[in-house]
Amino acid sequence: MWKPIRQFLNDIHLYAGLLSAVIVIAVCFTGTLYVYNTEIREFFDSERYFVSAQGSPKTLEELKSGLQPLQQGKLVGITAYSVAERTVQFQVKATGEEKATTYFVDPYTGEVLADNSKKTSSEEFMGYVFSLHRWLLLDKVETSILGSMTNQELGRLINGIATSLFLLGVLTGIFLWLPKKAKNWKQGLSVKWSGNWKRINHDLHNTLAFYSILALFIMAVTGPYWSFGWYKTGWQKTWDTYQAPKEEKKEDKSKESSTTESVVEDSTAIPEPQIISLDEALAAANQHLSYAGVVKLTLPEEPQGDLAVSKSRTGFFARAGADQLKLNAQTLELKEKVLFGELPVRQQIGKSVKALHTGEIFGKFTKFLWAVACAIATSLPITGTLIWWNKRKKKRVISD
Repeated sequence: MWKPIRQFLNDIHLYAGLLSAVIVIAVCFTGTLYVYNTEIREFFDSERYFVSAQGSPKTLEELKSGLQPLQQGKLVGITAYSVAERTVQFQVKATGEEKATTYFVDPYTGEVLADNSKKTSSEEFMGYVFSLHRWLLLDKVETSILGSMTNQELGRLINGIATSLFLLGVLTGIFLWLPKKAKNWKQGLSVKWSGNWKRINHDLHNTLAFYSILALFIMAVTGPYWSFGWYKTGWQKTWDTYQAPKEEKKEDKSKESSTTESVVEDSTAIPEPQIISLDEALAAANQHLSYAGVVKLTLPEEPQGDLAVSKSRTGFFARAGADQLKLNAQTLELKEKVLFGELPVRQQIGKSVKALHTGEIFGKFTKFLWAVACAIATSLPITGTLIWWNKRKKKRVISD
């Protein structure tokens, strides 16, 4: 009974691998690089992110007062690190602009070292890596390939199909790895380096896949999240993180605000929200979340709005998932506190889809494991194709 089932699974594994081989190689190779996207950009653009500690740092208010771009715009956010050698990032939205510009400021001198209005060479390079990983570079093609969808949508679709086939290959591979006899299970855990190249290739395919199977499965099962809308919705509903689309929310808000439109029209000029102090706001955030990490302050856009705080951990084993606070912008009174670690496990998994896919789930430790697994995944279509080709040649020799 097991033999025909095994043959059926082997056929699925084979053809799923052959059909998706080229795409999987491209996606997994770029994935290996993109695991370290942040580290690569910070290494090549270190002048943006790192400074030399020179005495005592200036206060946020002092840094803000010396920020010239604020004369033509509005401060919407700040990112501050607990590390002394990091720059402070100010997000400023210029008048008439929809997107804010980030300014990297030396906390000791107040000097603006750089801004993100123009991409650096490393950002351009990583942008191409990301485009190849997500859309197979089809978004870079100006001429429309199919009239029914954009090139980016086409790339997303092809990527999603290939990722789904890869997931199918991972699942069938788990069963195929199981030895025919229990006493032979150790053979699947090692490579017989004394064998010929065909045996070594076969062992590399099976053994490396086994040791990386958990990471491969997680990457494969989260990948279609960004390719198929139905998959994204299903993921969110499965893990209890589903939220209505923004369009629906806007319609609901418009209905609710329709009764107050006359009041707004008759009111005088709406005052800008005033925060008691940026430094006191940062101190309040660190008081409620008393661990070393990265703090992001998002200033309210509307009068009487709340100050949003997001803080995430840093370190080799740092757990992904930011803690969230809502503070009264004037009094800094705590209005809401959502700790990621206290969420139900289902929601933690659902909200960690990106961290699970990129390997950031437990900081640099899992990022290294994911990078190794991605490199292995890049090799699997190659070693698998060689296994199929060698068997095909062997059958031809026997038939002749």
